[in-house]
Amino acid sequence: MPNIKSAIKNMRASARKRTYNLAVKSKAKTAQKKFLKLVAAGNKTEAQKAYNEAASAFDKAAKRNSIHKNVASRGKARLAAKLAALK
Repeated sequence: MPNIKSAIKNMRASARKRTYNLAVKSKAKTAQKKFLKLVAAGNKTEAQKAYNEAASAFDKAAKRNSIHKNVASRGKARLAAKLAALK
């Protein structure tokens, strides 16, 4: 446990940021799973909508620095490849 006032504040701030980042990452992962489920079912139109939601979730996570921009880009590229293979 920190003793210095600024360290105590930093600990509280990092706890808030961690909570936010976990929520954003979770939303992106959930959107990704939803998309993959639709691809496995072979539903093209719904998969396209789910891809748009997942790509948006990845972009928002990268914009807020919850994940690195290259991680978001890689995730979107992998989903796009699965979508292209479906069509």
